[in-house]
Amino acid sequence: MKGRSNNQKEKKTKTDKNGSQHQHHLPLPTPQKMGNFNLSHRSYYNIPKPHAILYYSQRTSNAGFLIAEATGVSVTARGYPNRPGIWTKEQVEAWKPIVKAVHEKRGIFFCQICPVGRVSNYAYQPNGEAPISCTNKGVTPGLEGGDWSPPRSLRTDEIPQIVNDFRLAACNAIEAGFDGVEIHGANGYLIDQFMKDKVNDRTEKYGGNLENRCCFALEIVEAVVNEIGADKVGIRLSPYEHYMKAVDSNPEALGLYMANALNKFGIAYLHIIEPRRIKTVDEYEILQCLLPIRKAFKGNFIVAGGYNRENCNKAVAENYTDLVIFGRLFLANPDLPKRLEPNAELNKHDGGTMYITDPIIVYTDYPFLENSA
Repeated sequence: MKGRSNNQKEKKTKTDKNGSQHQHHLPLPTPQKMGNFNLSHRSYYNIPKPHAILYYSQRTSNAGFLIAEATGVSVTARGYPNRPGIWTKEQVEAWKPIVKAVHEKRGIFFCQICPVGRVSNYAYQPNGEAPISCTNKGVTPGLEGGDWSPPRSLRTDEIPQIVNDFRLAACNAIEAGFDGVEIHGANGYLIDQFMKDKVNDRTEKYGGNLENRCCFALEIVEAVVNEIGADKVGIRLSPYEHYMKAVDSNPEALGLYMANALNKFGIAYLHIIEPRRIKTVDEYEILQCLLPIRKAFKGNFIVAGGYNRENCNKAVAENYTDLVIFGRLFLANPDLPKRLEPNAELNKHDGGTMYITDPIIVYTDYPFLENSA
């Protein structure tokens, strides 16, 4: 999914619930109200580049919902080569034409703001310092192909600055023209590290019990909401997943606690990565049901995780979720909404080219429906 990598162009669209009595047979997508919104890149040196205009605009449809790739909130947020940021004026200016291209096609565009925490290397950190985390425990070098360096545990008095990095990033995203931000609290990155009890070994107010471990995430949500408004804020979580060895002993309790705690802020949505196991290339098995978390959260609920046309329809029709996020499928099918409606043939994504540094090849040359054989 988007967020695993600096340049993995797995951007997102949605499918939505509908009140028809024949929900199982409804074409996708169908309309969904998300707060004030009616829904229907590549970078070098952390600066988005112009070819991202083509990539995102290709995947924009009228009232379609896009979430940008994971975007760094500060100089310490880096962990992958060529990943975009939004902490400098130059980065903000570089995002503007990209966002403008999406808006010209009447799309809705959120910026996913993220620091990777310990999923980093000395080379990406200022002055070659250790990556920051909630712990001194590192990620096993070589895990998912990364040369990860041992992190250092943030001091308690440093945490407000990290919270402020998110606030400033959200402010910058709005200045760049984005409609809102998605706080990245998943995939084994910094917020996820704080929340998971197999990573977080702190003994002060940000560690120990579940409430303390979630304090960092909720302080970030509060700061961002106060800065740009709750209607412009979403958050992505992965309580059940073990990305980068970020494991929790009671993921359902974690998910439920966060869902209930987030309700008081009235944010636009909660986006959860569904735990699935691959059975075949086109078939997944759901390992845990997200329905208790869905019922606990009062706003728009979004799921992601290997959905296809068929099980996506079913999940929305049965009120399992409000929206479904597509990643790989949208990467390979820039006109995915059109392909979903007539049950047209879908392009296959080329996994071997999802991490290459070439700014043009593959990401923008997947064929559109009218150009398909």
